[in-house]
Amino acid sequence: MTRDTAGALSASSSFSLSASFREASREHGNNQLRAVAAYMKSHSLVLTTAESCTAGLIAAHLADVPGAGSLLECAYVVYSPQAKQRCVGVSAETMARCNLTSEEVATEMARGALNKSPANVAIANTGVTDDTDPDIPAGTQCFAWLFAGREGKGDKLFTETRQFKGDRNTIREQAAVYALTQVPGKHEAFLQETTASRKNQSV
Repeated sequence: MTRDTAGALSASSSFSLSASFREASREHGNNQLRAVAAYMKSHSLVLTTAESCTAGLIAAHLADVPGAGSLLECAYVVYSPQAKQRCVGVSAETMARCNLTSEEVATEMARGALNKSPANVAIANTGVTDDTDPDIPAGTQCFAWLFAGREGKGDKLFTETRQFKGDRNTIREQAAVYALTQVPGKHEAFLQETTASRKNQSV
């Protein structure tokens, strides 16, 4: 009886610690997203997304932040190849040549979403969470961030591929948070490039 009680207490304590850790991690993520929303607001950034593997989580996480209504224009969840073609104009040739999980497909998704929206930044995601594709490691996620051109300059594209660990929904969650938290840094790089270009033209 004593051993059973001790075991129950140990399991309860372990569960409590695990729950506390998850809560702390969630709060850290919330703080990151609030910082992203504050940056977007201060720079008048409005987002559209084209999401495959994350299936709307990128947009949903931004919408979770109070006052984020003015920062999100629309979100396309384009899970199937047909939806990628129909909704955001990804070409069948690109999907066949590069694989659905590729930066090339993410790029076309982002361009299609931005072209259909008055937003000035688009995020696209496509990837796999398991080993269903023998050519792509489980957890591989491809991203594209596209910022609308300013001051007569063309759009600025950033792409990246990362591999996340965990179960299906953990990978999707990590990918969505990563996509959003990269916006400030990539936008700063875009601004710096624009400033440098302007200075070069004035010399």
